[in-house]
Amino acid sequence: MRWPEPVDKLWRDLEAVRGDVVKEAEPLSQSQAEWRPAETEWSVGEILHHLTLAEIATGKLTTKLTREAEASGAARPFPDDLRELPPLSAAPAATAGAPPVVWPERGKPIGELLADMKAVRERSRQSMDKLASLDPRVVVFKHFALGDLDLSQWWRLQVQHDGIHLRQIRQVKSSPGFPGA
Repeated sequence: MRWPEPVDKLWRDLEAVRGDVVKEAEPLSQSQAEWRPAETEWSVGEILHHLTLAEIATGKLTTKLTREAEASGAARPFPDDLRELPPLSAAPAATAGAPPVVWPERGKPIGELLADMKAVRERSRQSMDKLASLDPRVVVFKHFALGDLDLSQWWRLQVQHDGIHLRQIRQVKSSPGFPGA
């Protein structure tokens, strides 16, 4: 399916930030992936698992919302004149607590974490197909901290969320005591 330009741009943004996350994490050993700067902070592995869980949740939300919109008759085709997707009304806070559904597990193998991230991203292409097939502005769901977001804003949030955690990964790797290979 060929996507409208705003959806294609959103996908490119998702891919760019995820590519940077993967580049930061791929060279890490298991001990580096599990290392935490402090007991109360996440390791790189935990950050990767959290990002994967968050993207799974956004994909499930996409399926739920598009099905509900179609069943209720609220779904409308993607508008030909929609040149830009609506921005988020507020930037997500880097210090916002994660809801329990996206809390990561500790100690997962780094190779498995990276493979899972890549597999989930492939499934997210299907979510982009759904997004590209309807007017995302009429499909709205409340975010626990940001309020009502339309479907495209949920995916824009995923881009920003990956960016926040990319910076966190880089901070972990530059922390005093980060282990050598």
